[in-house]
Amino acid sequence: MLDYPWIDRFASLNSPIHRFDPRAKIIAFLFLIFSIVFLNEVKLAFVGLLASIFFLILSKLPLRFALRHIRWVCLFIIPFFAIMPFTMEGSEICRIYGLKVTFEGVEYGALITLRALSAVILILPMIATTRFEDTMKALERLRVPGIMVQMLMFTYRYIFVFEAEWERMWRAIESRGFRLKTTLYALRMIGRAMGMLFVKSYERSERVYHAMRSRGYTGNQRTLSEFNLKRSDLLLSTLIISLGIILHIIQVVV
Repeated sequence: MLDYPWIDRFASLNSPIHRFDPRAKIIAFLFLIFSIVFLNEVKLAFVGLLASIFFLILSKLPLRFALRHIRWVCLFIIPFFAIMPFTMEGSEICRIYGLKVTFEGVEYGALITLRALSAVILILPMIATTRFEDTMKALERLRVPGIMVQMLMFTYRYIFVFEAEWERMWRAIESRGFRLKTTLYALRMIGRAMGMLFVKSYERSERVYHAMRSRGYTGNQRTLSEFNLKRSDLLLSTLIISLGIILHIIQVVV
């Protein structure tokens, strides 16, 4: 049995973020994410990172779960942070093996890193505290185009199915003595396996489509959950949105 990283495996926990109305949650957190992303001051971006960590702690999501998703983003952020001090013109801080390290490069690299980490951390309490079906329903209620909602839904549901199918195919190939090498034969085998996966994916999509149509699927997300916007939801969303506004007000004033 494969351990799939389902994003909503902790959606049944009990926290203020879990009880947050999904529609208000999406609007409030997206507003805060974009507010932090458009900050131009390192100190304010650091405040945004602290706020992101606070909401992550408030959501009671396991630290291991959060780090598991954040680490992949760090693989892209850290090289960027390491390159910027050497490539951006500005005041020289020091030289490393003859390469000039500039203050502006360090500052800009830190700014990009803080903004990216804040955005990724905020996505976790926004998505992982709500069942995936409820998130899709909330997007529909927010007038997101239906075709986009359906694409997100099917991508999420079947990406792990195709991953399992690929692993079965790969085990079957290896059981017949195939070993991955940098040879023309190996490349042909990989190409054939990927082509077969594409064919199987297409055939499965046809079967799923006809099965859903036969069960009355009309393209609308149907769940037993009903949304009820409470006063506490309005208060929490107002606080989150206000935080994003205050950060930009401070940036303009300073």
